Amino acid sequence: MNRQRSSSLPAAAPALHVDTSRRLFLRHGAVLSALAGTGAPLALNLLAAGSAAAQGAPDYRAVVCLFLFGGNDAFNTVLPTDAASWAAYTTTRNQAPDPIALLAPGTAPNAGAAAGTPARLGGVLPIAPIDAQGRTFALHPLLGELRAMFDTERRLAIVPNVGPLILPTTKAQVALASHPKPPRLYSHNDQQSTWQALAPEGATKGWGGRIGDLLAGMNTNTVFTAVSATGSAVWLNGNSVQQYQVGSGGAIRLGANNNGQVYGSVAVADALHRIVSGARSNHVFEADVAAVSQRSIAAEALLRSALRPASDAAFGTPPASGNYNASADPKLQYANPLTGATAFNAVAQQFQVVARLVDAGLRGATGARRQVFFVSLGGFDTHDGQNRNHADLMARVAHALRYFDTALGALNARNLVTTFTASDFGRTFTSNGDGTDHGWGAHHFVMGGAVKGGDLYGRFPALATKNANNNNFDGSADQLGNGSLLPVSSVDQLGATLGAWFGLSAAQLLDVFPNLANFDAGQRNLGFMA
Repeated sequence: MNRQRSSSLPAAAPALHVDTSRRLFLRHGAVLSALAGTGAPLALNLLAAGSAAAQGAPDYRAVVCLFLFGGNDAFNTVLPTDAASWAAYTTTRNQAPDPIALLAPGTAPNAGAAAGTPARLGGVLPIAPIDAQGRTFALHPLLGELRAMFDTERRLAIVPNVGPLILPTTKAQVALASHPKPPRLYSHNDQQSTWQALAPEGATKGWGGRIGDLLAGMNTNTVFTAVSATGSAVWLNGNSVQQYQVGSGGAIRLGANNNGQVYGSVAVADALHRIVSGARSNHVFEADVAAVSQRSIAAEALLRSALRPASDAAFGTPPASGNYNASADPKLQYANPLTGATAFNAVAQQFQVVARLVDAGLRGATGARRQVFFVSLGGFDTHDGQNRNHADLMARVAHALRYFDTALGALNARNLVTTFTASDFGRTFTSNGDGTDHGWGAHHFVMGGAVKGGDLYGRFPALATKNANNNNFDGSADQLGNGSLLPVSSVDQLGATLGAWFGLSAAQLLDVFPNLANFDAGQRNLGFMA
């Protein structure tokens, strides 16, 4: 079996004009950020601070990436249930000692079964795609909220079997050394980077940030173009735009606490700010450090006043008395399938701060009209104990996406924000006894009011069983030796479809997504955006 060590937790408008002095600042700022590392103060990540002299945008749009760190098991997330597919699925995944095959649609949950087991969960949930491709489908038993958004509300689409590709690739071509393939497949860090930056670990520019480069001119304050609610993410870094990191409660203060104090003193905090934001010589590096600090302090002050409180009814549950407690907020609680109790959902809180930032953008409080956001959830490297672990993860994802959809509805912003899922890779169709190993292609969700929901966008793969030699899935053109999926759609195509909705021209999309030109022009847009 392939139990690799997990590293699954994280570590069309005119282009923005950048003058010579700003380029110098950005170059030195990038060096400073690299030296400081991901744990550096917020100031060291504010490399795109300042305002761009740009015309105001007539509207607002945002794209949100929900990254599932570790590699989500797509085979137990979206399932084909036609007779041939279901037979292949149950044959392959009913392996001892702990079978991971979910139960057929219509199977009643067994409340007496062990928590997280397929019997306790009950059958998979049927969905009815507009174009079912001559097959039937279902979702994981705990994705009921997503089924409602897919079947009834039509704000959720499924992109099946998507992953990194250099160009369209057949199963026969995978074995050819001469055929270009993404480097370092099956590696956590490299494939996290490839999904986010279209290159393996070491890449410094992500396609979310590069989209931000091209549209930041629509923002009167470019600091808030690319925002992470979950730490550093290469997806958000562009050539000029760099990510702004926020905490679960909102803006992160430089040095001072939320009361503007250091050691209980406002005077000490003010003195600290004067020291870190004032250059004492004409040295270029020192001046740039001071400039970053100045902009950090200014950005935090602006955001602190721009954000409505988390306890606002649009985002949370206002307390009857006392201070708001996010960890006890019913809106941020999900039903834990392993305990039967409600529990705090940290990824929902990340979406909460994103919703507050969207609200601030809609009100013109941040000067942002085009934004990209990054949120994440870890734990998807399910080599072991998949039944329990994956059930809990699916419950968290369903709750968080429904929470965010509801918050956007309260802001009348569903049509303006599109959220998509991403992950290191899919997993193997085969079981290692109680889990799965590293794969390639996977199925992903796209959510939003501008999404043409209720359908599949891309050909859903055929499922088969291993051949007589137990070394290949000969009955499927889509499955490799361990049953993992050979992607039929590329990350470039997925990103380009979002980028076109966001406002990028065809030429700009080819610049942001270098592999897009290798796909037929008629297939570069997957069609899931209205």
